Amino acid sequence: QGQLVESGGGLVQAGGSLRLSCAASGRTFSDFAMGWFRQAPGKEREFVAVISWSGVGTYYADSVKGRFTISRDNAKNTMYLQMNSLKPEDTAVYYCAAQIRRYGLDYRQRDFRSWGQGTQVTVSS
Repeated sequence: QGQLVESGGGLVQAGGSLRLSCAASGRTFSDFAMGWFRQAPGKEREFVAVISWSGVGTYYADSVKGRFTISRDNAKNTMYLQMNSLKPEDTAVYYCAAQIRRYGLDYRQRDFRSWGQGTQVTVSS
């Protein structure tokens, strides 16, 4: 089984930026599409973005489109989430996960596995 470890979270003021990283080990990282999800206090975990195995295809939740950018470096077995123009409503624990199927772009949690432990992002107003 592969392992995923998120990092890069922290406290930032509204309008600021953060870049999250998701480091993969134990499986062939480049074989799978990868996604970011988040869970705010008292809310269900929700989809944020997904990137194809090649990095060419991406898909975003409407709430982050135009502000967040997902990318990956297969040579480093790492995926990223660049978050700009952060809002207080972006406060959540952010998780990365591996898509079960190699091709296509999914957004439902049930289509992902090998979840990381999460990294906290807090945006102050």
